[in-house]
Amino acid sequence: MKLVLMQFMSLDGVSQGPGSPDEDTSGGFTRGGWFVPFVDATFMQTVTQWIDAADAFLFGRQTYEAFAMHWPNVTDPGDAVARKLNGVPKYVVSNSVREAHWNPTTILSGDIAAEVAQLKRQAGREIQIHGSARLARWLIGEGLVDEVRLAVAPVVLGQGRKLFPDGGSPLGFKLAHHDTTSAGLAIHTYEAAGTPSFGTYGAA
Repeated sequence: MKLVLMQFMSLDGVSQGPGSPDEDTSGGFTRGGWFVPFVDATFMQTVTQWIDAADAFLFGRQTYEAFAMHWPNVTDPGDAVARKLNGVPKYVVSNSVREAHWNPTTILSGDIAAEVAQLKRQAGREIQIHGSARLARWLIGEGLVDEVRLAVAPVVLGQGRKLFPDGGSPLGFKLAHHDTTSAGLAIHTYEAAGTPSFGTYGAA
């Protein structure tokens, strides 16, 4: 399976707390809910198409607990997102979670890189990571993420945790697809391309 990251991002690279003011206030973050004004029917259609391709989901603990609190209560058989999230295998990376009641869920601990690599060798289309930015950063650094889908909102936050913080390793990507929504989101799909190239600009 291909490991694919879905992430909401501001223009200044922040991925913290997109969904509500109290979603994630760690580090004194006070500007949560910044992504919500840009969600429209076009974007939700895109999200539904993305999730339809998932044969498994991978979460960090915090995102898993938030999803597990909400999605099992969405029982409408016509809700394609809920049907997929509640039905396919889920994996949560955590050394503190002892029991996971959102079935079917498997807890991953120990050698996470090896565990995720083993999951990728299974038959199927996509293992998707939604949010879980800390885990996502680590997996990207380990070279395990095959594709990144960014939904970039036209807002600058000036504070908050970034998907790609300063001091990380250089990473190369190839733009595979791009789109926009009427509400102003820019959606970019990137394929991992190893170490980036560097050069010197010279006038012709």
